[in-house]
Order: sequence, then C-alpha cells, then structure tokens
Amino acid sequence: MRLFVALLPPPEALAEIKPPSAVLPRLRWIDPALWHVTLAFLGEVPDSVRPELDVRLARAAARHAPMTLAFRGAGAFPSAPRGRVFWVGVAGELTRLAESVAAGAGRAGAGQVDRKRFHAHLTLARSREPHDLRPLVAEMAGFQGSAWQADAVHLVRSHLGPQVRYEPVAAYPLGKRD
Repeated sequence: MRLFVALLPPPEALAEIKPPSAVLPRLRWIDPALWHVTLAFLGEVPDSVRPELDVRLARAAARHAPMTLAFRGAGAFPSAPRGRVFWVGVAGELTRLAESVAAGAGRAGAGQVDRKRFHAHLTLARSREPHDLRPLVAEMAGFQGSAWQADAVHLVRSHLGPQVRYEPVAAYPLGKRD
C-alpha cells in the first residue's frame, strides 16, 4: 500500500487558509479535504512491514513533545519563477520530528522513504509544468494563521485514481507515554 506520515491540522486552522484570487488555468488546486503536512513519504510499503512500522513510528513520535504550530506565508517549489508546487508554510520546528519518523520508517523496512531535504509546508496546488507563481506567492506572503496544537503523527494511505483519497490508518501520540 502507498503510505506517508503526516500531521493532520485541525479544521479551524485549515479553514483560515484562503487560496489566492490570482488564476492560473493549468494549476491543479488540491481539495481542502486532502490538506495535510507531510513529514515523510514512504511510497509502496508491503503489508508485512506494517507491524514493525507501527512500532518504529510510535517510538519516534513518543520522543517528541506535542508542539504549537501555525501556518505562515507562502512559497513554491522549486522556486516561485518556475514553480510546480504552490504551498503555505508552517511556523514551528518540525525538521527533527520529520527526520525521526523517516529514520524509523526506513529501519522498519519502508524502502522508498523520500530523502529530500525537509521543508514544512502544506501543498495548495500542483502543476506538471513550471509556471511563474510569483503573483500567488506575493498575494499570500503576509498570511498568518492562528496557532494550533500538533499532538500526534498519522500514518496515511493514498488511494490513487481519478478521485485521489487519503485514509488515515494509524495515529501515534507525540510525547512520552506512561
């Protein structure tokens, strides 16, 4: 099954995000019901790996305290002038958590763990071809969402096809457990 590890922000934090008014016809906007903050993309993971993956992700999550985050600003990958991904940023330190869950998933046998440099963000739109996304980035540069609490990481299954669907399959609490 195709899996990733993510934070699932609360609906009230997501509701504050309003996509910009600028229109780019070849940009595919992500359904807000699918919005999440990816910590680690795992790709195809055999069912046989799931038990060890659960153990490793629970252990990794338990090593990190719950955290206060907020959505802030916007940007594009790989750059605003030649963007393929338009995103809103996440204020808060997530790099160590992302590295920890990725390492745990790798040790569990999830062989396709994405090793790109982590940059906390929530994807709003994608394109197969590069576009000048500077007007969108400029319009949302000053965006500041309210603070929200992240208290768990989630293992999420991707169902690809004409209608993409994400299914949370497990949650691992942040912080030490009794």
